Amino acid sequence: MNAPRTRVPRRPVHGVLLLDKPLGLSSNQALQKAKWLLRAEKAGHTGTLDPLATGVLPLCFGAATKFSQLHLDADKTYETTVRLGIRTSTADAEGDVVATRPVNCSLGQVVEVLDQFMGPIRQVPPMHSALKKDGKALYEYAREGETVEREARDVVIHELELLEAQLQGDAPSLRLRVTCSKGTYIRTLGEDIGETLGCGGHLVALRRIATGPFDVSQCVTLAELDTMEESERLSQLKPVDALLEGHAAVTLDPENAGRFLSGLRRRGSWPDTERVAVYGEEPHALLGTAHVKAGELIPGRLLSPLEIQQILESET
Repeated sequence: MNAPRTRVPRRPVHGVLLLDKPLGLSSNQALQKAKWLLRAEKAGHTGTLDPLATGVLPLCFGAATKFSQLHLDADKTYETTVRLGIRTSTADAEGDVVATRPVNCSLGQVVEVLDQFMGPIRQVPPMHSALKKDGKALYEYAREGETVEREARDVVIHELELLEAQLQGDAPSLRLRVTCSKGTYIRTLGEDIGETLGCGGHLVALRRIATGPFDVSQCVTLAELDTMEESERLSQLKPVDALLEGHAAVTLDPENAGRFLSGLRRRGSWPDTERVAVYGEEPHALLGTAHVKAGELIPGRLLSPLEIQQILESET
């Protein structure tokens, strides 16, 4: 008989874990592993990385999950390798080869083509993506052998740097660093660059090195977490308001803090602003987000009194 599985007791955990996602795991598999290691009750991530991709994956626990959506809008930076001369069904190394062509481009042509992809561009999302059409993910259609119409989307390539070009030999490739807006598909970018060069291409490596204010030097791996004592694992968490970079800070006295947490607007001499992080004065604690319009502080996403109490207790 199999021994009964030990049930791991869960507990409230609040904060942001910057994970260096390993190759081969889906974002959700990485999240579940980290959640198990932290024994956390509630967790979510701020947008997915493909199993092929590694790098910065911010994981949100407890109260931080209320603000994970804010981070989806952040710019991202990737390092990627595009294998030239071969197109695949998925635009990455996991797909089937659908076309091969010789690579005859020069370094000068590569630089010219990369310049064409700088700034605002339009991309057709790949069939092998989680984007939904009529309530169904595109990759589900793709698995059924069906290709559906996709609308081109506007994205922005802020920086596109050529790190290395290998145009000769058996495996010609380009290594690139890309800083881009939300919604950019690096697989599609690599495939489009290959097509513009006249030889086609697909991604063989993808690493996210930064997302918003977070970069890979701040990250911890699952293997490192696994070897840590419990207190050390918890010390890896950044505070909930790490997700609120760029928000103006407003601090309320106890009376106004209580009313704000009840969802009531507060009046003051604050300038109009769309993004505000609101704190209580005594004790100092994050209460939630808001925006200010015509002198009114209008509540957005709020922490519960229990979440605030648990965060304060964890800090003592």
